[in-house]
Amino acid sequence: MLGICPIQNATVLFMKGSDDRSPGGDSLSDRVLEYSAIIERSVRSAKEPGASQVDWAPLAGLVATDEFHRVGIWREEMDWQEYVAFLNKFVGAKGFESTVRRITECRNLVFYEIEEHHIKDGKVNVVNSMNAYEFNDDGKIRRLDVYIQGVVDPSVPVETLLRRSAN
Repeated sequence: MLGICPIQNATVLFMKGSDDRSPGGDSLSDRVLEYSAIIERSVRSAKEPGASQVDWAPLAGLVATDEFHRVGIWREEMDWQEYVAFLNKFVGAKGFESTVRRITECRNLVFYEIEEHHIKDGKVNVVNSMNAYEFNDDGKIRRLDVYIQGVVDPSVPVETLLRRSAN
């Protein structure tokens, strides 16, 4: 049964539309939720007056920085230092919010499905994102694979999205 996680060994949390994403324990899923919360807080704090470089130490506490490997939506690969440089550009360039759709934990893997809202110049680009987190034996993130469903580049005006959600 190599590579298969029988459903009885998986923890599946359906959270579509939930605003309560605060970690409630020390499971791998809780660590992914904390990782996501740190990213969203960092995006907000980077926009505050007088903000300088973001402190990524809280995020690094969740990551096996010496073995970390990220594969992005364009199949680009990054180690921890390259990822931090990427994050510094990301948090300064746009706003970011997400809604959890589903989180599934199986052995040392967590599959995190979210709806992402990328906000820039008064426009919002909405995409579905599926992120696969792989943990090492110490419970640290060693690999992150990111998959996107949707149009990545073009954006729509915020007013358009607000009209859609009102209907």
